[in-house]
Amino acid sequence: MDIDLEKNREKTIGVVIESDLRSLDDGNSLTSDDYVDHFEYDKTLSKSLKSRHLSIITVVSVFGTGLFLSSGGTLAKTGPVGIILCYICVGVIVGCSQMCIVEASCFAPFTSGYVRHSEMFVSPAMGFMMGWIDVYSNIIPNELEAVAVVMQYWSDLNPAVWITVFGLCLVVINGYNIKWYGEIEFVFGILKLSLIIILVIAGLVIDLGGTPDHDRIGFRYWVDPGPFAEKIFTGSLGKFVGFWSAINSVVYSYGGVQAVSLLSGESEYPRRSIYRAAKKVFFITFSFYLAAVIMLSLVVPYNNKVIASPNGTASASPFVVAMSGQINVLPDYINAIVLTSALSGASYAVLKASRVMFALASKGHAPKILLKTNKHGLPYVAVGMACLFIPLAYMASSSGSDVVFSWFQSITSSNILLNWIVISLNHIFLNRALKAQGYSRKDLPYTFPGTVFASWFSLFFSCLFLLTGGFVNFIHGQWDFGSFFGAYFIIPLSLVLFFGYALIRRKWFVKPTDVDLKSLFTHIELNPEPPFPKLKGFQKINFLWS
Repeated sequence: MDIDLEKNREKTIGVVIESDLRSLDDGNSLTSDDYVDHFEYDKTLSKSLKSRHLSIITVVSVFGTGLFLSSGGTLAKTGPVGIILCYICVGVIVGCSQMCIVEASCFAPFTSGYVRHSEMFVSPAMGFMMGWIDVYSNIIPNELEAVAVVMQYWSDLNPAVWITVFGLCLVVINGYNIKWYGEIEFVFGILKLSLIIILVIAGLVIDLGGTPDHDRIGFRYWVDPGPFAEKIFTGSLGKFVGFWSAINSVVYSYGGVQAVSLLSGESEYPRRSIYRAAKKVFFITFSFYLAAVIMLSLVVPYNNKVIASPNGTASASPFVVAMSGQINVLPDYINAIVLTSALSGASYAVLKASRVMFALASKGHAPKILLKTNKHGLPYVAVGMACLFIPLAYMASSSGSDVVFSWFQSITSSNILLNWIVISLNHIFLNRALKAQGYSRKDLPYTFPGTVFASWFSLFFSCLFLLTGGFVNFIHGQWDFGSFFGAYFIIPLSLVLFFGYALIRRKWFVKPTDVDLKSLFTHIELNPEPPFPKLKGFQKINFLWS
């Protein structure tokens, strides 16, 4: 199959060189000068990642400290029914965003997909803006800081010790071969999924009275202290404030779904791999999150003092609180997996920052030295540059590590929302270009029904969440500079980067008729991908990560 594909590709390229290839839809002759290779630099990268790697890397980047450490604070703000509604509402926005990024990435599978898409479909200024904001948001080592927080559950050593140890681990994991990284993350991902399954089962056992005291909890905590928590105010207003103030922490939990297109340039068959991985990832993410928070709402009351007033260590994890004194072996196991979760999240941040810098360099927005790769096709200079910022995690060495983690989480949530906004805009402008140039959505390699409306839906709510992310600071007596800065700093930063680049380079928005769709469609024709083989018999067992 692969030999036939390569022969077909060589034959087609020969046709292009002879200028006999015609464009896919408009009927105009295509000469060799018309074809622009937008994948020039991606060819220097390794192509060793498969669909299972993309799926599990995305899962690893989604499930992390947002669920295992921060969900307790979310529960304390919202109450049991409130937290479920939060995860459902944000999950719907994530699903819409996922549909948008998949369609665009399957059409143009670039490394650091949506950053390159924004430059091609929307504006070079937006590509510059989004790229450097992504670098900035991922060099903030919030997950590595979380590693130090988790280790305080077992050790009284200064967090700086653990930051040093695990910081070196990040350099080793990211600095050799992307396939090696993929296999390590595959193991971490399986551990994460197994932990969630164990937590759900253990929570069910506790809820149904399977513990030594045989106390059947049922829906007791939904009745007392109640289905919704009140924050600042009482009554319905207090419940709404609690619900809306928790949106940012849930956004943080869902952050990372964009990873499905991050490594497009390092995938064996990127289009089909992205499509399959994205569908599985959203199904896994949404269903596992929902199962976990439903079970959490049953076994921990929202007015529990430990989760309501976290001390900055993993002992405040709501899952540890639920299991302590019930199933004695589970708290240590939970923290061990949470540790691998935080480590893999930190590793992914280094990966993302380095690939975005590679993408920026490929478009001339960063020094070309960042394009250098080693013999395994890994951009080692970009990786090294990303690792230089690991020492920022030493901020956690102070006694206020919980405050630092809260700041990092708030900043990251705002950046994630900006990502979702840009992803929606990319899709909207792509559809505009298709229409202007006489193409149909049916010409795209992969599509979902309703995505045209999903992009506008995601855009509206992502903007709403971003603009109201720090609304609590505007309530009398609730001002906190750290919270306000984390929620809104991204807005002036993005405006400065966008307008600064546009004014200096005099490059604003790309006209829909100027988007180079022809070369992208030609690339699809030149690089056909075989369909996935159908799973038979016992092969169907591994459908989640195959």
